[in-house]
Amino acid sequence: MSAMGDGAAERESYGFELPLLLFAGFRSIIDQLHAELAEQGHPDARPAHGFALQAVGLQGASASEVGRRLGVSKQAAGKTIDRLEALGYVSRVEDPADARRKLVRLTPRGVDMLARSAAVFERLRADWVARLGEDRVRELERDLRTMVPAGFFRLDVAGWFGQ
Repeated sequence: MSAMGDGAAERESYGFELPLLLFAGFRSIIDQLHAELAEQGHPDARPAHGFALQAVGLQGASASEVGRRLGVSKQAAGKTIDRLEALGYVSRVEDPADARRKLVRLTPRGVDMLARSAAVFERLRADWVARLGEDRVRELERDLRTMVPAGFFRLDVAGWFGQ
């Protein structure tokens, strides 16, 4: 009897497993990242913070731009920016091009977290390569790029991970 109880022959996998496995793979990487970041001086960092810091970028951005990049409202972006500012990852400064506007800029602490995150991601990918092989990991990445719609790298998952 199948896992679905319909009497059909056993199957190796079911459609509902794919999104669960993809999400579990994502979570395992993100959870490992944040455990290491905590050990490296960033115990308050959350997944939403990394996405938001990427949206701020090295050149800085307005709260509206951060919201657009994250796929959230300006108000939601503002709340995330407030939290990042309280943690010392960003600061608000006058926009040299428009005195009426504030820019959000990464602080040295924010740049440090992004640099450490990048290094940990490289090591975690290397762990996958060690277990699965370089060719298989490259194939997996290529397959996922094929299946993900073009332009889908919106960072609108902040609400999933808490702030």
